Amino acid sequence: MSNPNLEQLTAAQKANAEVMTALMRTAFNGLERLTALNMAASREFFNATVANTQQLLAAKDANAVAKVNSELAQPNVEKLMDYSRSVYDLVSEMQKEVTSVMEAQYSSFSKTAASAVEKAKASAPVGGDVFAATMQSMLGASTKAFDQMTSMAKQLSDIAEANMQVATKATAPAKSSATAAARKSAAK
Repeated sequence: MSNPNLEQLTAAQKANAEVMTALMRTAFNGLERLTALNMAASREFFNATVANTQQLLAAKDANAVAKVNSELAQPNVEKLMDYSRSVYDLVSEMQKEVTSVMEAQYSSFSKTAASAVEKAKASAPVGGDVFAATMQSMLGASTKAFDQMTSMAKQLSDIAEANMQVATKATAPAKSSATAAARKSAAK
């Protein structure tokens, strides 16, 4: 004869292990992608530094050095924004995956808890209804809190996305003014 409490405990532990595995997999995949992104950015920075050094070494006179120097002084806002956008996309995608796993887990938990409360209510002695009603109220409050947290996380994600769009629009004027300043100093 099996013990229902032991079976429920085993099932809950298995479900928790699956959730933790899914979250760890998401974290490792995100870390792997972030590392690849950083390696690509580092490689690009290194290659640009080598090319810039070669340009400076190839300069024949002071005017050529000044021209190359002014060109190198231009901030590469586009590359910085591309990198920032890539990091934002990666973090946003990871947040969505984690939220999805947590929502699925919470949904399963609340169904199991509601079922357990109903079973306890049906077999409860006199006065047990008060305990079941309290448990149902707590379950309702936790569901409301979880929904509010999910909504807040989505709002924060929307704000970050809007900020990224504003920053992207701001790069065009910054790039134009940096290019104009470089041309002006090269003409001198």
